[in-house]
Formats: sequence, C-alpha cells, structure tokens
Amino acid sequence: MTSSELWSRETAERYDAGEAERSSTAFLGPTLDFLSELAGDGRALEFAIGTGRIGVPLRERGVPVVGIELSEHMAAVLRRKIDEDTLPVALGDMATTTVLGEFTLVYLVYNTITNLLTQDEQVECFRNAARHLSPGGRFVIELGVPPLRFLPPGQIAVPFDVSDRHLGFDTFDLVEQILVSHHFSRDGEDGRYRRANSRHRYAWPAELDLMARIAGLELERRVADWDGSPFTQDSPKHISVWRKPA
Repeated sequence: MTSSELWSRETAERYDAGEAERSSTAFLGPTLDFLSELAGDGRALEFAIGTGRIGVPLRERGVPVVGIELSEHMAAVLRRKIDEDTLPVALGDMATTTVLGEFTLVYLVYNTITNLLTQDEQVECFRNAARHLSPGGRFVIELGVPPLRFLPPGQIAVPFDVSDRHLGFDTFDLVEQILVSHHFSRDGEDGRYRRANSRHRYAWPAELDLMARIAGLELERRVADWDGSPFTQDSPKHISVWRKPA
C-alpha cells in the first residue's frame, strides 16, 4: 500500500510538454554528470522514474538504468521512448517494490520523495534504497527546502512561479507537515487556465538524515545543486548523498 496520489493518464500525457525546459540537454547536463559519476561502472535504480526525463538520457550515457514507477500511465509514456530490454521498469511504489540485483546508485529526483505522504513510508523508501544498494553504493535525493520562513503569522501560502503561462503557489498544513501545490496553467490562446493541485509531505534535511540512519546509511555529501555549489542557509533546495557502508 502507498499513500502517494496516482498520476492519471491525462496528467501523464501532458507531463513532458510541461517539463520541456527541464528536459533540455543544457539543463540536464550537470544532473547527468553528477549521477553518472556516482554510478561508476555499476547499475543505477531510479525511484519514481516517471516518463524517463532523467533515466532515458542517463541510459544513453552508458549507465545501465532500472526504474520503479507507481503510475502505469507515466510508464507507458516512457515506454514510447525506450524498450523494456534497454531500460526495465517495475510497476509499484518506491517504498516497498523491489527489483533483482544490486546497484551502485539509487536516486530520487525533483522532490518526489514528498509524494509519500507519511513519515513511515518515507522511512521505508530509505530502507528500500538501502536493500538495493551494493556495499559502498549511494542513495541520492533532490529536494526543496521547505520555504516556511516566507510565511508571516497568519499566512499559509507561498508563491513559487508567476509567469504568463503558469501561476503556482504552495499552501501549508504546519501541524501535519503537508503542503499542497496549486497550479493554474494556460495551455491555449483563449486565456483560460487549467487548475490542478497535488499533495506532498515536506521534510527537512536533518529529518532525511535520521531516516537514512534508520536505514543504515551515512550522509556523505550535501550540495545546493547538481553543479556541486555549497549548501547554505539560503539554499532553496539540496542534493543529498548517503552511502551504504562497505
């Protein structure tokens, strides 16, 4: 069982168009450099591989990639790009689904661990990563830092994108540690906006470190972005690397 909300066919079909900028060669370069270096000569496992925005170009770089994906609709879009023999994908949740073999790298990008809406399942995600890693292997997560410092007393919403085609803001339940991302997207030329929202459980870097310790992993590195820039108190996100002891 999983607390994640399932991506629909309609959402899956629109996903790549909405992420076109983040899928460009220039944008993905530092991400692929970072992940391929950690994978080395071994295999990589991507949790929540989606439509293959990262997994497909990483495989094209020569890294053997296997994916786990909850939404059959997202996996179907990926399958149009690359065949099962070249990039196998197991349907299931990232907290409990297992695949055969060991990996030098397990990774989870673009805030996706927050799709698991309970702390228990986020802990199980770390445990699942650890059980797939070979000794000395790494688990990598890309995650935003909760922007709660931007909330004055009585306010529960923080905007994250205001552009001609998209308005986005997050609302926060500070007791349950849940945020809801609200999106108003304009697709056509008629001026109409399409509304969508998704729930997430936000987590702090220190909380993730404790989850890693529970799973038997050790923090090796934390940076602000895929280019390796230092993580500071002003960083809006982090890339964290935990290592399975050899």
